[in-house]
Amino acid sequence: MRFTHIAISFALTAVWWPAPAQVSVHINVPGIVQIAPPAPRYEAAPGPRPGQVWVPGRWVWDERNYAWRQGYWQAARPDYVYAPGRWMRADGGWHWVDDQWRQREHRGDRDDVSRHDGRHENDHHGGVHCPPGQAKKGRC
Repeated sequence: MRFTHIAISFALTAVWWPAPAQVSVHINVPGIVQIAPPAPRYEAAPGPRPGQVWVPGRWVWDERNYAWRQGYWQAARPDYVYAPGRWMRADGGWHWVDDQWRQREHRGDRDDVSRHDGRHENDHHGGVHCPPGQAKKGRC
């Protein structure tokens, strides 16, 4: 009888005893990949084509892994220069900066467009585009 009382009291205590809770928080920031992209593959750019720009191959993140997308030709835009996209470190991971078409510099406009310690406006902080608000945070 005494053993039954001890067993019942032990069972009731175990039921009411607070179990340690485990909480796991995973914050998924859209556009940020936690795994660094592999080194770019070498792709020999084909010879020039009139009215075309070669877009080099790149690694593409498919939500689970990187996949290689081969380079391709794209129609050139008059008065614009093509700047290929690139992977950049950001917020503890990596994000893709899209390709850009920058307006071609006209020789007569140089004095009107230059600023920031003699750098050209289209230079975007030494050739790297800095997204709005990031320079103030010291990320560019």
